[in-house]
Amino acid sequence: MTISRRNFLQQQGMGLGAVALSCLMQQEQAQANPKNVPKTPPVFDLKPKLPHHEPRAKAMISLFQHGGPSHMDLTDPKPQLTKFDGTDYTQEVGFSFVNEASKKLMGTKWKFSKHGQCGTELSELLPETASIVDDICLIRSMHTGANGHEVSIRYFHGGVPGVLGRAHLASWLLYGLGSATNDLPAYMVLTDPAGHPVDGVNNWSSGFLPALYQGTVLRAKEPRILNLDAPAHLAGTPQQQNLAFLQQLNRIHAARFENANELEARIASYELAARMQTAATDALDISQETRTTHELYGLNDDATREYGTRCLIARRLVERGVRFVQLFLNGQPWDNHSNIGTNLPNVCRKTDKPAAALVKDLKQRGMLDEVIVHWGGEIGRLPVTQNQGAPEKHGRDHNGQGFSIWMAGGGIKGGMTFGATDDFGHRAVEDVVTPNDYQATLMHLFGLQSNDLIFHQNGIQQTITADRPARVVQEILS
Repeated sequence: MTISRRNFLQQQGMGLGAVALSCLMQQEQAQANPKNVPKTPPVFDLKPKLPHHEPRAKAMISLFQHGGPSHMDLTDPKPQLTKFDGTDYTQEVGFSFVNEASKKLMGTKWKFSKHGQCGTELSELLPETASIVDDICLIRSMHTGANGHEVSIRYFHGGVPGVLGRAHLASWLLYGLGSATNDLPAYMVLTDPAGHPVDGVNNWSSGFLPALYQGTVLRAKEPRILNLDAPAHLAGTPQQQNLAFLQQLNRIHAARFENANELEARIASYELAARMQTAATDALDISQETRTTHELYGLNDDATREYGTRCLIARRLVERGVRFVQLFLNGQPWDNHSNIGTNLPNVCRKTDKPAAALVKDLKQRGMLDEVIVHWGGEIGRLPVTQNQGAPEKHGRDHNGQGFSIWMAGGGIKGGMTFGATDDFGHRAVEDVVTPNDYQATLMHLFGLQSNDLIFHQNGIQQTITADRPARVVQEILS
């Protein structure tokens, strides 16, 4: 009796066969033959590739803060806003929630003070971030021009506001540079145990790029990778023999289709699944870390344990060659339309210490020079009150006109602030930075020219910034 390759994959009990078939079925054919492109089918794989120029960064960890952290309460002090608290704002405001809209200015409830040798001012809600100000660049002039969550998230990740089907910037990095490890996925996603972030799996999509370049999601709870260990009756020699036979079938199948280079890329991903049985087990075992390291990340505190664990895992992953790791929070916890006096301190308490610990840990291990750390959301908040009835229930509406993010390491200049919003924190008015500028700058640090990294989709030349205006923000580079 003969058995087809598909049937063989479906019947495998080790989990690897199912993974292989699933990847085969969902990976899109990405072919194009425009006049200026050779008609030889492109090769899609994760083999290391030469950058366009000498890179400063080798890996990145993005701590994405869904919902829009309130910059005037955290990172961007506005004395004028506090001075005119309760008075009418005279400028035009775009509201997302018109029924609760107000033009009453709302000053911050929290004190700002200067920190570090650089003297950067931060809110008392970020005491741990305050301890790393000399290592971070705080950009206070981010601008998406849109107040919505999804539209701005997709702008940050995919280069065009609101458009689905765009490739994540991490997918572009893999497409341009390949992987730095043979034993782990090059792009890994750490989600929150409470659930996915707003916009769900679109946050780590490879879009029009082959699925080989999409994010690999770690489970939020143990075991973080299902079926990582083979069943007892298949472990050891039986598994190795089965995998060798599967590989032989894959190669025979590939040999039947001349120039099917995309199939070669898929086969490589199946082989990775087998190697992960050892490498991933080691990478995810934080019990190997010292008690001091656990305390640094807040693993001894209920408020910070979960997020701290993921930040520590992120460091262990990039330490082992993973190129891009992104952490997400459930829903959009920074979306403080109401009860900002309670909700904002709560999310700061969860994330502040672990985020700062990550920068400290990378620095003390000599890794910060080559690893970029990003912290920030897709939008900020308005300087006016979102009226929720009683004053203690008030919050702030969306604001994509001006807000803050910070970055550290990998060629980013530490101990500085860049750009500015107006006196009330509403609009970016000095050294405005768009998500396209952010993407171009990151690509530059990884040794890539964003406009020269091209993917041909149905005859169209695609780039990370979609040929929109984008500049490398040289002022923030060391």
